[in-house]
Amino acid sequence: MKNVKLLMAVFVFVVSVCVPVASVYAQDGADAVADGTLVDTEGETSSAPAGGGSTFIRVVFKSGPLSFILWMSIFVAAGGAVYFAVDCSITVRPVRIMPEDLTNSVTEAMAEGDVLKALEACENEPGPMANVLMAGFSHVEEGFDVIEEAIGTAADLETENLMQKITWLSVVGNLSPMLGLLGTVQGMIAAFANLAGGAPDVGQLAVNISQALFTTAGGLTIAVPCVAFYYVFRNSANKIVLRMEAMTMELIKDLRNVEVVEE
Repeated sequence: MKNVKLLMAVFVFVVSVCVPVASVYAQDGADAVADGTLVDTEGETSSAPAGGGSTFIRVVFKSGPLSFILWMSIFVAAGGAVYFAVDCSITVRPVRIMPEDLTNSVTEAMAEGDVLKALEACENEPGPMANVLMAGFSHVEEGFDVIEEAIGTAADLETENLMQKITWLSVVGNLSPMLGLLGTVQGMIAAFANLAGGAPDVGQLAVNISQALFTTAGGLTIAVPCVAFYYVFRNSANKIVLRMEAMTMELIKDLRNVEVVEE
């Protein structure tokens, strides 16, 4: 079941990224076959690119060093998006945050009134819920109010750690369109600079315009899935954290009747 969920998350992300890019390639290739040639303002003709794939490679590698650096940044953003999506799909799961074995062990220990046994169970099953419970058990001699305060503080810390991982998806989703927009501006500047030089190089003009459009498409195809995954994982994490806090309070409720004996 774990592997199925992970594979589904990766599959959805890959499809959401590859389908728009493939459609761009297909449209570019169809336009090249339909037109066959490009005609400049003086009536001279030049060959159109052979297909979408070759056009994209030409845009990446023949648009100048700044453009190449920009494309490498977009590729890094795409790789980061895949990594963070897979990492969140592994991390943001009930079985990782509040494992059933830990819950059963602590429940059994608390039924016996053995706090040390419950603490040992938490040490054997490290994780967010174990950290929260250990924070409470470590203050058992200070009264239930102190236990509740320690658990609340530990729960906030674990929630923040969890949300920081998810936030990276939002970071990539926000940066990707900006990189695409930067590529669009760069491509249009190069295109108008080509036109300003007199008789334009039609092939280079097409590359400049393709640069503007491809970077926009690349940025958006990364950003859209990232934003979608961010909200999915964030909502899932919020639900799991609320369940964890409720279950933690249920597990430690027997400590309410513990009396603090002063030596």
